Amino acid sequence: MIRSMTGFAAAKGSHPPFSWSWELRSVNAKGLDLRLRVPEWLEGLETALRADLAKAVTRGNITLSLRLTREDDAATTALNPSVLSSTIDALLQIEAEAMARGLSLAPAKASDLLAVRGMMDAAATEDDNSALIAQIKAEFAPLVQAFLQMRETEGAALATVLQGQLDHVAELTEQAAALAELRKQAVADTLKTNLNRVLSNTDGADPDRVAQELALLAVKADVTEEIDRLGAHVRAAGDLLGQDGAVGRKLDFLMQEFNREANTLCSKAQNADLTAVGLDLKAVIDQMREQVQNVE
Repeated sequence: MIRSMTGFAAAKGSHPPFSWSWELRSVNAKGLDLRLRVPEWLEGLETALRADLAKAVTRGNITLSLRLTREDDAATTALNPSVLSSTIDALLQIEAEAMARGLSLAPAKASDLLAVRGMMDAAATEDDNSALIAQIKAEFAPLVQAFLQMRETEGAALATVLQGQLDHVAELTEQAAALAELRKQAVADTLKTNLNRVLSNTDGADPDRVAQELALLAVKADVTEEIDRLGAHVRAAGDLLGQDGAVGRKLDFLMQEFNREANTLCSKAQNADLTAVGLDLKAVIDQMREQVQNVE
C-alpha cells in the first residue's frame, strides 16, 4: 500500500538524571530532506539517527527534534563558543553598516547575547555518555515506527481517494471510446463531402492526391491511439496503487502522461460531446495530480 509523505510522531523518554522529548514530522517534498535538531555534545548521535531515518523513508521534508533536559542539581550549562563567535561577528557587521548610514545603535548587553538561542547548552558532567546515547537510540526505533504507521494510514486514505478518481477516469475513457466509435461514420461522411466539393470546384486536380490528403486528415482526427493509451495508463496507475514502497514519482509521471493524452483528445475531438468528455478527463486528472503530490 502507498504511503503519504505527511506524518507526525511524538514520544518522551528518560535515563536518570536525563529526560527528553521527541518530535518527528514530515510534509511533502520532491526528494528527501532530513533536518535534525539534537544536542551536539552527544557525539555521533545525529549521524546515527540520520542514517536510521534515511533507511526508513525515501521522500519528504523530515524534521526531527530532540529536547534533552537534566533533572538534578548536577546539571550544568556551558557557553557555546561557535554561537558566541558568530553572534558577535553579526553584531559587528550590523554596527558597521549602521554607522556607514549615519545611524547610532544602543550597545549590546551580555544579557542580550545570553538570550540568543543555542548560546548556552546543557552539558553533561559525565565524560562517558555511551549509556545515555544507547538508551536514546533504543527509543528512537518505536518513534520511527509510529511515524511510519501514520504515513501508512494517511497513504491508505490517499489510495482510496486516488482509486475513486482513477475509476472515474476509466469511466470517462470508456465514454470517449463509445463517442469516438459513433463519430467515425460522421467523420467519413464529412471527408467524402469535402472530397466531392474539392473535386467539383478544382480543374486539373489529381483525385488521388486529394484523396491522400483527406486520408491524412482522417488519420490525424482518429483518437483511437489516445484512448488506448489512456486505458493503459489507468491499468498502470492501478497496479502502482496496489504496490508497497515509494511509487510517488512513477504516479507523478503517469499524471503527466494522462494529461498529455487528454489534451490531444480534446484537440482532435471535432465533436461537442467528445470534447466535453475530454474536458472532464482533464479536470479529474488535475485532481489526481494534486493528491499524487503527497504520495511518497
